[in-house]
Amino acid sequence: MEVSREMIRTFTFIAGPLVLVSYGLALSKMDDKAALWGGIPSSWITYIVPFMFLAAIGFLMYWWVALFQIEVSVLESLRWPWGESDGKGAQRLLLAYALFLIPSMFWIDSTRMHINNDYAWTPFLVIGILALASIGNILFGLLAYGAWQDGVDGSGLMLLGSIFLGIQVIVNDLIVWSAKFPW
Repeated sequence: MEVSREMIRTFTFIAGPLVLVSYGLALSKMDDKAALWGGIPSSWITYIVPFMFLAAIGFLMYWWVALFQIEVSVLESLRWPWGESDGKGAQRLLLAYALFLIPSMFWIDSTRMHINNDYAWTPFLVIGILALASIGNILFGLLAYGAWQDGVDGSGLMLLGSIFLGIQVIVNDLIVWSAKFPW
């Protein structure tokens, strides 16, 4: 299957809002929304919330440069930092978006399911979902770093965007939140 920039744009235009819809629907079904914070101390919430906004800004920075600013030929040349360009950059970028956005659609519902049922396997589901989203975020960073190595205009913004996103997704969600949640 040929992966084009338009296909990735369409995917992100559909999947991105679905992440937000999944959050809205899950929150509307929760009696105690504060339970989602798990074991995070309330004093930490004032630190974490700004990073949520920074993550959204980082996602949009990366999205704008990768899917609107750079030329299609540059998009197709995106590579991993250790490899050579083979014209499959769009496939790599779609993989990163899919690994990030699809699990992000299921995180809050899986957490809600764990809170409501407390099955022995649900912590693995929730942490696995966060790990997949984190892997997608890491792939964003690797593609941005490869573009930076190649001197692509805007690659610095892509790299910065993936770092902004990673602070929230990898550090605050996967590591801190998972460690503090009362499993």
